[in-house]
Amino acid sequence: MSDKKDIRALTKEQLRAFFEKEGDQAFRGNQVYEWLWSKSAHSFADMTNLSKETRTMLEANFVINHIKVDEMQKSSDGTIKNAVKLHDGLTVESVLIPTKSRTTACVSSQVGCSLDCSFCATSRLKRMRNLNPDEIYDQVVAIDKESRLYHDKPLSNIVFMGMGEPLMNYNNVLKAIEKITSPEGLGMSPKRIVVSTSGVPKMIKKMADEDVKFKLAVSLHSAIDEVRTSIMPFNATFPLKDLREALEYWYAKTKNRITYEYIVWKGINDQKKDVDALIEFCKFAPSKVNLIEYNPIDDGMFQQANEEAIDMYVKMLEKNNITVTVRRSRGKDIDAACGQLANKSS
Repeated sequence: MSDKKDIRALTKEQLRAFFEKEGDQAFRGNQVYEWLWSKSAHSFADMTNLSKETRTMLEANFVINHIKVDEMQKSSDGTIKNAVKLHDGLTVESVLIPTKSRTTACVSSQVGCSLDCSFCATSRLKRMRNLNPDEIYDQVVAIDKESRLYHDKPLSNIVFMGMGEPLMNYNNVLKAIEKITSPEGLGMSPKRIVVSTSGVPKMIKKMADEDVKFKLAVSLHSAIDEVRTSIMPFNATFPLKDLREALEYWYAKTKNRITYEYIVWKGINDQKKDVDALIEFCKFAPSKVNLIEYNPIDDGMFQQANEEAIDMYVKMLEKNNITVTVRRSRGKDIDAACGQLANKSS
């Protein structure tokens, strides 16, 4: 591993200043910035409008710590899972999810996870470190290429629902989104980006204060504190009362409706009282509930609820004018479905 600075940690202004200091013209910094971000150059040799001397000088001073798709698995339903090797040898996973009308990138924000949800394979991995903005950006670029190659269309949507809790890597996630949405980066609309959190109240309020334009999803799974704490132990630190207050603040500031991601498990949250609590929790702001199919992670503690329980949720939510969608998982045959990312390939 090189001890040279990763050039992508520099702003455009810093690149311009670097060239001036080297006795060159500042606009070279603009050229390099374009190669790094909008053209996603993997090496200085790719920067063909720079002289050989300039490229050699960059090589002597910097590195580009680009990700490498170490292994790609394709599901029978068209889903693609990437095992992404980082510059320090660690691995994360990202997923391309295709439908008829769009393709979605599910990207990771941490190596492992900061939280301890007992139903999620990723949470069983120790959190090794946060991903840098460029490592998040590179996952999106790789999936966009795969979307064009295998599905004949550019990537249309991004969800931060891969490995890690995005709000525990707040600054880097926001910097990555800034690059992804910038005309000098990938130029994607922030409205096509969803950041999914298990619920970190302080950071939800911070996002609202920063007037972000992307959408928010909350991995909820129960609106009863004791139940939620039993499956998501960190709920003891960030209880539903605090989460609700933060989400009320989010809606007051952004006027963006909130999506709740919700898995129904047999014997855990499949009773009428569970639905009543969810309905009550949803009432304070316009919201949508995605009922997600559970994907087993090798033990018997959690089992998918039966169809009657799912139907009860749908009927009761609709009766209370709450938008509800039942999401069938994709990529299960390659462990690429929700909650299954666990670096089994590494």
